[in-house]
Amino acid sequence: MTTVVRVPEELSARVPAEQRGPGLERDAVRLLVSRGTAVSHHAFAELPHLLRAGDLLVVNTSPTLAAAVDGRVGHARVVVHFSTRGDDGRWAVELREPDGKGTTRVRAGTRAESEVRLPGGGRLVLEEPLSARGERLWWARASADVREVLREHGRPIRYSYTERDQPLSVYQTVFALPSADGAGSAEMPSAARPFTARLVAELVSRGVQFAPVTLHTGVSSAEAHEPPYAERFAVPEASARLINAVRAGEGRVVAVGTTAVRAVESAAGADGAVRAAEGWTELVVTPERGVRVVDGLLTGLHEPEASHLLMLEAVAGRPAVDRGYEEALRALYLWHEFGDVHLILPEEGPHAERCTSNSW
Repeated sequence: MTTVVRVPEELSARVPAEQRGPGLERDAVRLLVSRGTAVSHHAFAELPHLLRAGDLLVVNTSPTLAAAVDGRVGHARVVVHFSTRGDDGRWAVELREPDGKGTTRVRAGTRAESEVRLPGGGRLVLEEPLSARGERLWWARASADVREVLREHGRPIRYSYTERDQPLSVYQTVFALPSADGAGSAEMPSAARPFTARLVAELVSRGVQFAPVTLHTGVSSAEAHEPPYAERFAVPEASARLINAVRAGEGRVVAVGTTAVRAVESAAGADGAVRAAEGWTELVVTPERGVRVVDGLLTGLHEPEASHLLMLEAVAGRPAVDRGYEEALRALYLWHEFGDVHLILPEEGPHAERCTSNSW
């Protein structure tokens, strides 16, 4: 992992950018740009000037679900985070302790056959841990239609570093598309959150293309930092063709978010060619595995223990990631889903380590 050992609490983004002052929009966040170990500072609205005609942004169209629901185990209150719906109708769930600030910790003592009473009269019975890696996430079977429970009683998952609950619309990206089966992401694919329709239009007018893919992301615990579990993904034929065409030309394939990397790399063969694919992926992108498709990555700032940083190292190398994070801390960038973002591009020319300041 990186040399960053701790993110100061004051660098947590507590509210969305558009709520930090009058006249602000989602794109009012900062953009750290890394090209190798060369670092520069920008406003996110400058993104069209940092990409080139012929570049391709791979974007995740998964909508965010209202995946947090209040429940009871016996007389105790719990918050249920619905993570992923399995092919057999069960749901992977996480039980957390309510504290009035989102949630701060996993509920201790969870075991098989625990029963959770859901609002509306439904029951949720825990059957088995999701994997041998721990007992944070469980496969559970519900007596009610969970999608209906989420629609009627759910709210977006929130952790205690944020200031207050927000409406679900705050957690939808401009690329989100409703799924025919009601599927979606337990937590927002947040790298795409700063995009606005106006910014997308400007990118298109400058010759930047977009390739939609889908990956329904599950719950990523704030304290566990486990490798990602299996998640459902889809790479359409049209997107696969577009990605391959850009790779064959002069453009760069830049994934918007680690979820987009996982989806497109799951559809790539050993030769780097992307083919239409859908299903479940267990791929974990590490420096040892490397990347076959993406040249760059637009992503949020991750905590030092997060497994996502291995993916960043696979794209850029550890020296570049270390340098970028040192600079993000020095310049007081904001972390988490409402925070600032980091654009990792291929190194250009004989740059030494340096930092240049533009808008910020």
